[in-house]
Amino acid sequence: MSHIHTELHDGVQHIQLNRPQKKNALTVEMYAALADALRAAEADPAVRVILLRGLPEVFTSGNDGGDFLHQPVQSLDAPVFQFLRALMQAEKPLIAAVAGDAVGIGTTLLLHCDLVIAADNARFSLPFTKLGLCAEAASSLALPLIVGWRRAAELLLSGEPISAARACDWGLVNRVVPAPELQAHALAAAAQLVARPPEAVRACKSLLRRRLLPALEQALVDEAHEFHALLGRPAAQEALSAFVHKRAPRFAF
Repeated sequence: MSHIHTELHDGVQHIQLNRPQKKNALTVEMYAALADALRAAEADPAVRVILLRGLPEVFTSGNDGGDFLHQPVQSLDAPVFQFLRALMQAEKPLIAAVAGDAVGIGTTLLLHCDLVIAADNARFSLPFTKLGLCAEAASSLALPLIVGWRRAAELLLSGEPISAARACDWGLVNRVVPAPELQAHALAAAAQLVARPPEAVRACKSLLRRRLLPALEQALVDEAHEFHALLGRPAAQEALSAFVHKRAPRFAF
């Protein structure tokens, strides 16, 4: 059973994370399905806007820890990078609707969306240093551009979560709405873009990102090399094992 649901309605391609029993934790197979869904949406002339969403109670808890340990990323052609490149290179407008926790890549993927609408129960966290790891998804470049250097440092170095209200104040999301109204607000934002001339919308998006995209792609590669190096070290191995087995990490080295 696929944990990525897609549906095209009124020019809006809905892509939903749907793995409630695991809090929408992302697996290799889910990344591959997300990459395929984004590429298909880009190729379909009936699609004018892409809407990414999770569940009312959670956007995503990040990478599935067990899957991550058993199928570690070995190359820049891995499904997670295929997904991130499809996200970064999308020419059509991307809207994210976020409710509940957005952990790790659940937050960093938002940096490549054009509009982010958050429910008032949303929380955003980048717990990479807690896991002995570093920034990913080109967040070391995109995050300070969006929220500023000091705030990016706080988010990436401490790994502590922030509320939807703070995320909005910092510019990480466009607006915060009551949780029961999230879907309606996201659909209204999508409908507004669908009503605009598509060539003009895509041209504006292209101009916004054209000079930045090569730097984002280089940041993605640089982070991947550092991430892979850290992943093989004792601190990350212990932190990830502790996370999977739901115990406190023991850093005795």
